[in-house]
Amino acid sequence: MSDVSGAARDTERGRHETPTERWDRNWSDIQQELRIVQTGTQILAGFLLTLPFQQRFTMLTPGEEVVYLVLVVLAVVITVVALSAVSAHRLVFRQRQKHDLVRAGNVLLITALAASALLFSGTVLFVFDVVIGDVGGVIGGAVVFIGTAALWVSIPLALRRTSRDTRDHPGSE
Repeated sequence: MSDVSGAARDTERGRHETPTERWDRNWSDIQQELRIVQTGTQILAGFLLTLPFQQRFTMLTPGEEVVYLVLVVLAVVITVVALSAVSAHRLVFRQRQKHDLVRAGNVLLITALAASALLFSGTVLFVFDVVIGDVGGVIGGAVVFIGTAALWVSIPLALRRTSRDTRDHPGSE
């Protein structure tokens, strides 16, 4: 395929939008994805914040307390990272910087997703550790982390490969 501009490629694929419309659409996509990450993280953070008020919490080992506190901090960090995109949007509002905002939002979203994988696996590690012991916690946390990493990396890579194959064969979309 000859070297074609991004706008021309979008038109070839049936998308008729200006670069500004594309940035607006991309920003809207990022906002929706951040909402999903933020909602899930806030629910998990709420769960974690209720634990100290349970009777069994006083029976945690010092190691379990450290894991718990790391998870609380991680949940807060993810929320702050996700909200950073909102803050950035407010501070560059009407400054004609949507392209910069989309790029920054993408980095923030990927950071929040990576931290979420750690939070999910850490939460499983913590719960399994408390319920069945430290070996079960490590195994459970590792399985969740490896499974999440495999799904969150292998599926997008497979989709990218499919996308390249489709571009190489016009008319196959």
